[in-house]
Order: sequence, then structure tokens, then C-alpha cells
Amino acid sequence: MKLLSFTAAGRDSYGALTGPAGQEGVVDLGARLGLRLPTLKALIAADAFAEAQTLVARGTVDHALADIRFRPVVPDPGKIVCIGLNYRDHVAEGGRDVTEKPVIFTRFADSQMGHGEPMVRPRVSDKLDYEGELAIVIGRPGRHIAEADALAHVAGYACYNDGSVRDWQRHTHQFTPGKNFASTGAFGPWLVTADEIADPTKLRLTTRLNGGVRQDTTTDMMIFSIPEQIAYISTFIPLAPGDVIVTGTPGGVGSRRNPPEYMKAGDVIEVEVSGVGLLRNPVVDEA
Repeated sequence: MKLLSFTAAGRDSYGALTGPAGQEGVVDLGARLGLRLPTLKALIAADAFAEAQTLVARGTVDHALADIRFRPVVPDPGKIVCIGLNYRDHVAEGGRDVTEKPVIFTRFADSQMGHGEPMVRPRVSDKLDYEGELAIVIGRPGRHIAEADALAHVAGYACYNDGSVRDWQRHTHQFTPGKNFASTGAFGPWLVTADEIADPTKLRLTTRLNGGVRQDTTTDMMIFSIPEQIAYISTFIPLAPGDVIVTGTPGGVGSRRNPPEYMKAGDVIEVEVSGVGLLRNPVVDEA
């Protein structure tokens, strides 16, 4: 299934994508399950995917895709854990060394926006950069999760653009300020459930700026694999349903191009992951 959070007719909800390409619609699961399972995170926590699939199979479409506004896939995650410097070409382009353990930083939920929503270049900087990534959403809770068991804890996968305000990211050796400006973390358009992704290490990740390819890799090029990330993170913090892990960006970021190429108002940035979807956002300046 493809599950998404959205706003329609002034009401926030969540649902499932259905229908043939070009004619997709949304089954409003929030309207049907809301009293018991009011959010996508609640559906994930209850492991109610079979119930959702039954509702989708009935074929009743509640909203045309054109009539919804996409929200971040999981608007209310308990935590968003991001992995830095997780592709060797990205490490190399920054002149850094590969670390023995994953580089970890966090993003706050209210810095995110959904597919189609503007990515906002803040008024204090002209150095807004893209970082196309694969995001995983946790389905089963766990602590001290073994690598061999890690993928069983994944609810599904989504596209992510970890928009980074580079000068603020580099004020100190801590990344947090540059990773948390409002409307810089694009998350969407939907969650593809794990049963549809046979092997998350065999996905192609492509980032395009105004149609031109800027990043292009496969997820088997990660330094720390998805199971390694889950095992490492769950050692220091419990993972809960709806938590998000953003798995790292490959080489080709704008700040390391010659000359640097930062996003500006009027640009369109896309992150595509094979088998998952295409996340597209226009860029605007902060009002």
C-alpha cells in the first residue's frame, strides 16, 4: 500500500492511494477509522495494515489526488533521527574521513512539509541546499534491535529532502540549526509499506534540480546499512512506531559543486526513489 497524510476540505486526515496511474484517488482511512485510529502513526502502531487494505479493496475513493494537500507522511513522529555522511562520495566531496560509527543528528517535526508544498529559503541565508534521501518509518517498537531482526521493525519507506541551510549548519560542529529551519524538510509523497519493497538496499535514489540530475546513486552504496542504522540507534534510544530515520545523502550536493549551486526562489527540487515515489517541491523565499 501507499499511505499518506493529507488535508482536504479543511480537515486533516490520512489515507491510501488507489487507482491506475494518472487516475489515482485517495481512500480516506481517517474518516473510516478516525475514532479508533485517528492518525497514520496510530494505524502503524496498531499494525492495522490488513484492516486498511480491506477498506481500500472496496474501491470507494473519497478524494481525487488533485483535491488534497499533502502533509508530511507522518506529521507527528516521536523522533526524527538523521544519518550524516553515509555515502562515500559525499564524505569525499566534503574532504572528510569515514567515521567508525554513524554520524547522528536530529530534525524536529515542525520543520517538515509535504509533497508539493514550498521549500522555504530563509531570509537570513542564501545557502539553502538539497539532500535527497531515503527515509524509513518504524513499525514495531524495539530497543537493542539486532541487525538480523532490524527490517522486521520497518513499516515502510518514503522519499526525503533534508534541506540544509549550510552557513547555519556550519556555525559550529553541531548540525542542528542548519537542519531545522521551517519548511526545509520535505517528506513524501507517501509511505510505501515494507511488503512492497523486497530489498531496500537495491533502490535507486535520484535528485533533480529544475530537471537536471544532481545526485544519482543506489542505496547499496550506504556506508552504514539500514539494519546497522536501526541496531545502532535502538541501542541508545527506544524506537517507536512512527519514528523516522533519514538514512543519508549521496554526493552531488549543491554546496560542493564548482561553483556552488544553492536553491533559490523559482527552483523546483525533486527526490525520486525507485519503487517508492517522487517527491517534488517548489522553492520560495521566506516572506
